[in-house]
Amino acid sequence: MALMITRSRILLKCTGKLRLFSSNAIPKSININEVDYETNEHWTNVTPSIVSLTDRSLHVHESHPVSILREMIEQKLNSTDKAFNIYNNFKPVVSVYDNFDSLGFPEDHPGRSKSDTYYVNDKHLLRTHTSAHEMKCFKDIKSDQSSSNSGRSGFLISADVYRRDEIDRTHYPAFHQMEGARIWKREKALNSNKEPQHIVQLRKDIKKLGDQLEKEETKLIVEDDKSLEGNPKQDYMTELEVELCQQHLKRSVELVVSEVFNQKITSMKNSNVADIPKELKVRWIKAYFPWTAPSWEIEVWWQGDWLEVCGCGLVREQVLLNSGFEKDSTIGWAFGLGLDRIAMLLFEVPDIRLFWTMDERFHTQFIKGKINPFVPYSKYPGTLRDVSFWLANDDNAIEVHENDVMEIVRNEGGDLVESVKLIDEFTSSKSGKKSLCYRINYQSMDRNVTNEEINEIQEKVRDELVNKYNVELR
Repeated sequence: MALMITRSRILLKCTGKLRLFSSNAIPKSININEVDYETNEHWTNVTPSIVSLTDRSLHVHESHPVSILREMIEQKLNSTDKAFNIYNNFKPVVSVYDNFDSLGFPEDHPGRSKSDTYYVNDKHLLRTHTSAHEMKCFKDIKSDQSSSNSGRSGFLISADVYRRDEIDRTHYPAFHQMEGARIWKREKALNSNKEPQHIVQLRKDIKKLGDQLEKEETKLIVEDDKSLEGNPKQDYMTELEVELCQQHLKRSVELVVSEVFNQKITSMKNSNVADIPKELKVRWIKAYFPWTAPSWEIEVWWQGDWLEVCGCGLVREQVLLNSGFEKDSTIGWAFGLGLDRIAMLLFEVPDIRLFWTMDERFHTQFIKGKINPFVPYSKYPGTLRDVSFWLANDDNAIEVHENDVMEIVRNEGGDLVESVKLIDEFTSSKSGKKSLCYRINYQSMDRNVTNEEINEIQEKVRDELVNKYNVELR
């Protein structure tokens, strides 16, 4: 369950048709994970450099930091009652329906835009979150429960996801998420003196989670506004069901947070780090997601700042109905978290690009099941280049997301691009034209780069800006 974030838009004046794939014509088809997909000139915006990432599957390489974290969370959540089926092998191309429609995303939601999402064609895209597989996994649970009373009632999905975004040390067009969910079949009480079985089971499960949290070495200090004001429940659920379901959700997520940060604290102790936390402060914040209600985020106080770790909530009934469950029959929760950001913290990795490097000096530092800080190898110098241009000043304007400019730089420079920032913006009082200046920091993590190499890339960036947006270079 992932939070969709959109960036500010800028208007780039264009006299020509916007080309989304590259300076060359869009191919008739694209092969992704050994499947050919027809392209669509109005929708296809996935680039060859992004396609090349889709078969890496870093989250299942057992000694990769993202995989180490994934397995740690899976083991912790299944340590209580083994309720979760594990899914780690879903392919990244999904339907627009599964990624957005099945989860209740409005038609005008910014996450659907071509500026934020990599479209293969008008019907398929590179998933923007692991929630794209929620419906399939809920259907699996329903099938298991129909054939056996002992079927598991939850699932965990981990996968690489893709979004067009800014370029800096913490953003990369491909990253990794984990999705988790639990459900309970609603039962009627056998008589007025007893609670329904699903309520009894929820109470038992919550106690197990609470007992487990009490055993954690570093205790959590939890701040939680439990009121539903501004965060209303769904009508079909009773107040007791909402209360118990949210308790189970929050204790489960707190167990994950406790495990992750206790592992980090142990690593810090082994490295003789000073000022090790003696307790962990966390707080629950009301939130909104299209496919849960009510919804929350959890933040952890770490090294002087509040860090957002996870978004979660009680699954909207429409998602369950889309998965084949009968009306009023089922309640449950779901959460989603970003594995890369947490792994960067745990393993002290300073640049998200390192997760994707082929350099063995990175990969040989980590082993399955162990958290240890990354030791930087030689720091290669970076080099700055600015690109400044006037936007065309006419009435033929096309709204273009700033991410489109980022995509040009990323497509030409690849992982040599450390960051791109808009450093200057002004409008001429004489001509009325608008000027933008972007500063690009080129820095390889693995080798020295030459001025000649960077100048060639920079020239391609400049050419693409002119070709796509008809800008006037300064």
